[in-house]
Parts: sequence; C-alpha cells; structure tokens
Amino acid sequence: MKKLIAIINVIAWAGFWAFGYIALTSDDLTNGQLVIAALLAFAGLVTGIAAYVKLARDSEANGYAKRSNQLGAVARDLAQQEWGK
Repeated sequence: MKKLIAIINVIAWAGFWAFGYIALTSDDLTNGQLVIAALLAFAGLVTGIAAYVKLARDSEANGYAKRSNQLGAVARDLAQQEWGK
C-alpha cells in the first residue's frame, strides 16, 4: 500500500509541475484550456500534499522517521493555562 501511495505521490507532483508550467507559460491557450490546465495543476497539488502527509504519518507510525515533537494533551492543557497569565 505504501508503494502505491508513493507512486501516486510522484505522479501527482509531476502533474502539478507539468500542468502548472503549461498554465503559466503557454501563450496560445484558449481560456478553456487554461482553466483545465490550472485545475489539473491544482488537483496534482492537493493529491501530492495528501499523499506526502499520508507517507509521513505512516513513516512515523512504523518507526522509519523520528516522531514530531508535539505536546501531549496534558502538557498542552498546562501550557494553555500558563499562557494567559
């Protein structure tokens, strides 16, 4: 499953860069073609970010990557109480 998500990630980012480049640099596109290129670039961006986040979370959960330094619920509540003082 991770390999499939990684492949989707690569394809999504490639689509983002390719269609984004087309949308930004092409001079002879019609308005409809420009909108389609921009929408495909946006879809690649959203899919790429989602796949990257999924891979990062799986890597943290399986021990392949160091966990981020996020506060636990108790420490977060204590920090919130101290913040307003």
